Amino acid sequence: MTALVSSFPSTRGVNALRSSAVFIGRSLRHSLRDGEGLIMAIALPVFLLLMFTYVFGGAIISEGYVDFVVPGVILTCAAFGASSVAVSVNRDVTLGAMRRFRTLPIASATVLAGHVVASVLRNLAATAIVIAVALLIGFRPTATPLEWLGVLGLVALWILAITSLFACIGMVSGSPEAANGYGFTLLFLPYLSSAFVPVETMPSWLQPLATHQPMGPLVESLRALLVGGGEAKVLVSLIWSVGIILVATALTVLAFRRSGDR
Repeated sequence: MTALVSSFPSTRGVNALRSSAVFIGRSLRHSLRDGEGLIMAIALPVFLLLMFTYVFGGAIISEGYVDFVVPGVILTCAAFGASSVAVSVNRDVTLGAMRRFRTLPIASATVLAGHVVASVLRNLAATAIVIAVALLIGFRPTATPLEWLGVLGLVALWILAITSLFACIGMVSGSPEAANGYGFTLLFLPYLSSAFVPVETMPSWLQPLATHQPMGPLVESLRALLVGGGEAKVLVSLIWSVGIILVATALTVLAFRRSGDR
């Protein structure tokens, strides 16, 4: 903590980019120290990809299931990787680090920006690894360079959205254990969408939920961009992601302002 404090000038007019870079570096260093957590955030989605492709794939879709399932695994990877943010933010709150950061000559948003941006960088790297493994086991995307840019934009925006949501959970939870538990419930969202099975195969009462939740249009958009077929619901996906970012950020900032009393 002393080294972190010494990274800032003593005047109030500290540059926001510099302070953000300090906190991003702090979060990335913590990630590297927690090697097991970083490995699991990558290994679990890869295991999920292999399990669904080789164990369940033949029973769900006889041919080309890997092309069907990769978009869902990409988004699941984002959720796994971002879930650690809830715990790390909550530790800063409950252990008093957040209160000390409030006394520094920095913009309050840079503290949380460090957690969020570092998570986005980690998750983009993990996503690249998942796609590489998918290519090795038969994933054959037909996307054009422009469509790949669209995929990158949608995935990056979703990672930012889900990370902002986990940061909010970390700010309002009473303990790291509670933050981990609350965040765990969000990991079920991909399973309640068309990520792993076609919506038509679900019970009729579950189909509206699978269609009209954030993951539904996003999975369909990624699938349409990567392998063609179906409808790319890009606008709906953008609305969901931006909406989550705005709401989660507002609640997180409000909780941060109140954290001095905790």
